Amino acid sequence: MRQDAWRLICRRLVQVLPALLLATLLAFGLLKLVPGDIAVTLAGDNASDQRILEIRQLYGLDKPFLVQYLDWLWKVVHGDLSRSLLTGEAVLVAIERCLPATLLVVAMAMVIALLIGAPLGVLAASRQGGWIDSAVMAISSLGVAVPSFWLAMLLISGFAMERSWFPVSGAVPFLENPWSALHHAFLPAVALAAGGVAEISRQLRGTLIELLSSQQVRTLHAKGLAPSVILWKHGLRNVGINLLTVVALLANRMLAATVVIEAVFAIPGMGGLIVNAALQRDFPIVQGVILVMVGIVLLINLATDMLYGLIDPRVR
Repeated sequence: MRQDAWRLICRRLVQVLPALLLATLLAFGLLKLVPGDIAVTLAGDNASDQRILEIRQLYGLDKPFLVQYLDWLWKVVHGDLSRSLLTGEAVLVAIERCLPATLLVVAMAMVIALLIGAPLGVLAASRQGGWIDSAVMAISSLGVAVPSFWLAMLLISGFAMERSWFPVSGAVPFLENPWSALHHAFLPAVALAAGGVAEISRQLRGTLIELLSSQQVRTLHAKGLAPSVILWKHGLRNVGINLLTVVALLANRMLAATVVIEAVFAIPGMGGLIVNAALQRDFPIVQGVILVMVGIVLLINLATDMLYGLIDPRVR
C-alpha cells in the first residue's frame, strides 16, 4: 500500500510540471499583450530614449520573449522568484506576506460551506418532494445566482457599517491575533461561501437521492432497517468520494474568486497583489503569484487523489 501511494504521488508530481510550465508560459505571454511599457514607467517622466533603452537592457526587457521566459524559469529552478520591478522587493517575500490572508479566507469559507451545505443536502434528500426539499433547493438556486461581490457589499452595509459587528476592511495576521484575524475574515468568508453552500447541498442531495433509490437500499428497507439508519450508516458512507470531489473543486474556485472578494474588503492578499502587479506590468510579481496559486491547486488535486483511497477501499 505504501509503495502504491508513493508511486501515485511521484506520478502526480511528474504530471504537475507540464501544467506549471503551461500556466506560467501563458501568463507570461498574456502580460506582453497588456498596453504600455514598464520601461517607460521605471525611467520616469520626461526620460530620454537612451534612458529607456538602458532600463530595458538592465531588466532584460530587450531580449526575445522566449529568452525572457527561460531566464525567469532558470531563476525559479534555483529558488529565486526574482524581484519586483517597481519596488525591488523579493517576490517570495511579497507572497509570504499576502498568502496567509488569502488562505485564511478560503479555509473559513470552506468550513462554512461544509457546515451549512452538507446538513442542508442531507435534510433535502431525507425529505424528498416535501416543503423542506423545495426550500433547500430554492436556497441553493439563490446561492448560485447571487454574485459574491454583490453579497459582499450587502454584508458590509448590513453588518459592518450599520451595526459595526465586523470590520469593514483589512486583515490581521492569524499568528499575531487569532481571534481578530478570524473576526476580520468572517464576512469575506461568508460572501465566498455562499456559492459553496449551494453547490455542496445540491450535489449531496442528488447523490443521496440516487443512492437511496438503488436496489441495495431497497434490500435494506426489506430487511426492516429504519430509514434514519440507512441514511446515516449506509448513505453517507457511500457519498464520500462525491463530496470530496465537490470540496476540491470548490477550493480551487474559491482561490480564484478571492481576487474579487479581496478587492471589495480591501484585504492585502494574493488577489490584490496580482491585480496591482498586472495593472503596473510588474511581470515578476504576476509570474510568482501564478506559479504559487497553480501549485496550490495542483497540490489540492493530489491530496484529493490520495484521500480517495482512504475513503473508499475500492479505489485502492
